[in-house]
Amino acid sequence: MSKYRQIYVQFWQDPKVLEELTPEDKYFYLYLLTNPNTTQIGVYRITKKQIAFDIGYSIESINSLMDRFQNHHKLIEYNSETREIAIIKWGKYNLNRAGKPMMDCIEKELRGIEDRSLLELIFPHIPNDAIKESFSRYVNDTYHDTLPTSGQEKEEEKEEEKEKDILSSKLDDTSSKNDVIPYKLIIDLLNKVSGKNYRSATQKTRSLIKARWNEGFRFNDFKHVILVKTQEWLNDPEMNKFIRPETLFGTKFENYLNQKGGRQFDSSPANETNQYTGLF
Repeated sequence: MSKYRQIYVQFWQDPKVLEELTPEDKYFYLYLLTNPNTTQIGVYRITKKQIAFDIGYSIESINSLMDRFQNHHKLIEYNSETREIAIIKWGKYNLNRAGKPMMDCIEKELRGIEDRSLLELIFPHIPNDAIKESFSRYVNDTYHDTLPTSGQEKEEEKEEEKEKDILSSKLDDTSSKNDVIPYKLIIDLLNKVSGKNYRSATQKTRSLIKARWNEGFRFNDFKHVILVKTQEWLNDPEMNKFIRPETLFGTKFENYLNQKGGRQFDSSPANETNQYTGLF
């Protein structure tokens, strides 16, 4: 396929670009969208040294920009181990048309991605169903529910089932037998009980969960730590900020695990309006 990238004129009217990005941010973002390493799927391999060379910045400046775009603007995700970057909103303008040449290119590029968790970030912003279906074969099964279904009721049933599963012991058995690290389920639980909005694909979060998992802890342990510390800290203005992956899943994880508390939620329909009273 031709080697070019589209930048729509709406880029300059986007509220985020207008109000949040500095002139330096805009220059950097345009580089990330158009440099020769970019791919059709919005995930590509590039080193920080290459970025610095291309735009004439120091490595320190690139590190600062990458951190700002990843943690403040939330426009990218970068895996420093695989040297792969995901442009999170890439699909909005670049994955809206499908045809055989396009689909062949997409399939080839998808097979070459090493950190497939980055594809999870692109997936929700793809408007084309055919392209979305191709992506779905490379991302976690939890995203398959977002593909088109026969009716709204089926979608709602799947969502309700998912919420029940997060708090059920079924997940413990599955993850223990397969030894698959349920990053998304752990973070979904944390977000559900704390009202926060952490991402399961963030590299630092995954490294913390993986470290504890490699020590022999399993989903039930993560669930206990999340429940017991949320019970303790959620209503404390000073401690609420510590309900976060780097605190909960860090080196004090085993100490938190040995704390008593964290009563299970009552998630039955009758108690939907007061779902979390069992925790507090």
